[in-house]
Amino acid sequence: MPKDVQTNYQSKVQKPADFDAFWDRVKQQEAAIALEPEVILDPLRTSPEIEVFQVFYNSIDQVRIAAWYCRPAQRAERTPAILFLPGYQMDPPIPKDWARKGYIALSVAPRGKLRSNRQYNPGYPNLLTHNIIDPHTYAYRGFYVDAWRGVDFLRSQPEVDSDRIGVTGSSQGGGLTITTAAIKPDIRAAAAGCPYLCGYMDSIELTQTYPYEEISDYLRQYPDRRKAVTDTVAYFDGVNFADRITCPIIVNIGLQDNVCPPETGYALFDRIASADKTLYPYDGHGHDAGRVAHGAVTDEFFARHLKGEG
Repeated sequence: MPKDVQTNYQSKVQKPADFDAFWDRVKQQEAAIALEPEVILDPLRTSPEIEVFQVFYNSIDQVRIAAWYCRPAQRAERTPAILFLPGYQMDPPIPKDWARKGYIALSVAPRGKLRSNRQYNPGYPNLLTHNIIDPHTYAYRGFYVDAWRGVDFLRSQPEVDSDRIGVTGSSQGGGLTITTAAIKPDIRAAAAGCPYLCGYMDSIELTQTYPYEEISDYLRQYPDRRKAVTDTVAYFDGVNFADRITCPIIVNIGLQDNVCPPETGYALFDRIASADKTLYPYDGHGHDAGRVAHGAVTDEFFARHLKGEG
C-alpha cells in the first residue's frame, strides 16, 4: 500500500539570515567573468529543418561549460527560447524536440557533465556531497551558476527574443528550474518536474533512495558534521529560493515518488511567490511525475506564455 502523502507538509528548511547577501556575492563574482561564448555548427546533427550547434561559455571559477543549441531553420527574426536543464545522472540531450515545436533551445551541461568535466568532475554519486560542509566551495554553487549563465548565453544571441525565454527540466532539472526562475528575472515562464534539491534535509527523512541517500551515507561516516551540512545546504535549497519566483510557473509531482518525495513538492509550491502558479499532482506515478500525460500541459503552457497562443 502506498503511504499517505501529507499535502500540508511543513518543511523544516530555514533560510539563512544572509541568504540574499550570499547569492549577491556569488552573482558579483559571476559578473566579473566574461561569457566568451563559442557557437560551432555541428553538420552531422544538423538537418534541413533543425540547425544544431555545440556551444561553450565561461562560468564561475573560470570553468568552461558546454551545451547543445538548436534552432529551427525556418524561424522568425526574433524567436522565443527554451532553456532545458538536466537530471542528476542524465547527460544533457540535443534539444531537437523543442526546436521542432518552434523554439530556439539550449540544453546545458553544468560542470561534471559530459563535455563540461575536464576541469571539474566530482562524479556520480558524489556531486551531492562534494564539499558539503562549506557553502563557498559546495559543488552546487558552481553548478547553479552554470545553469543560470545559459540564460545569459540565450540573451547574447540576436535570433533569440530575450523577452520570451522559458526554463524547464525534471528532477535535478526541476530543481535547477526553480533556482533559475528565482535568480533570473529574464525568465518569462517556468515548468518544473518533480523538483530535486528542494527540502534536502526533509528528504533524507522521507526517503532512503539515491541521490538523497548520499547525504545519509555521508552523515553516517561523519555524524559530527550534521550541523555544518544542514547549514550549507540551506543556501542551496530550492525551498529558500521559491519566494523570489514571480513568473508564471507550473510544477508536476508524482504522489508515489520515492526519489523526490511529493511532500517536498507541496512545501516548495506553497512558498512560490508567483500569483500565476499551478501544481499538478499525479496519483499512481513515481519519479516520472506523470511525464507522458503532462507533456501536453507543458506544451500548452509555453505556447501560451512564450508564443501568445491559446
